[in-house]
Amino acid sequence: MFLALILASCNDNIQSSIPDYPVYLNLSLTSTYPTFRNSTNQSLTFIKGVTPNIPETNYTGFGGILVYSAPFTDDNGNTIYYAFDLSCPYEAKNNIRIHLQESSLGKVVCDKCGSVFDISFGSGLPESGPAKEAKDRLKIYRTMFSGDYLQITQQ
Repeated sequence: MFLALILASCNDNIQSSIPDYPVYLNLSLTSTYPTFRNSTNQSLTFIKGVTPNIPETNYTGFGGILVYSAPFTDDNGNTIYYAFDLSCPYEAKNNIRIHLQESSLGKVVCDKCGSVFDISFGSGLPESGPAKEAKDRLKIYRTMFSGDYLQITQQ
């Protein structure tokens, strides 16, 4: 049993090619983003210096942040949210980004290398293209609710 616990905890030690940068977004899902509150398979992107009205107290990681509402809800009917760095981990440059693939639920694609990543269950694992290894998964950020606010922070 102890060995199983150790092996399970080793899976979280994947070193991302995306460097650590400060991450903090505090999104009002009642006033600023009310249509995103109960959405499914929708996304919002935040890039400091590009996205308007990001307060100075908010930080958007290395290449920006993609906040995604899953194509399903939890057992209570609540929307599930995931957040990822917008930078492609294969390219590892802050100006080469991923975007939601409109034709596929829960998939994002890199603008340059064409790698496709699955974000539907929050894993960010590569599915096709040159990004093929677990180390090439998208950098994941923590999402949590505080009242009517969705907060995105580093893991």
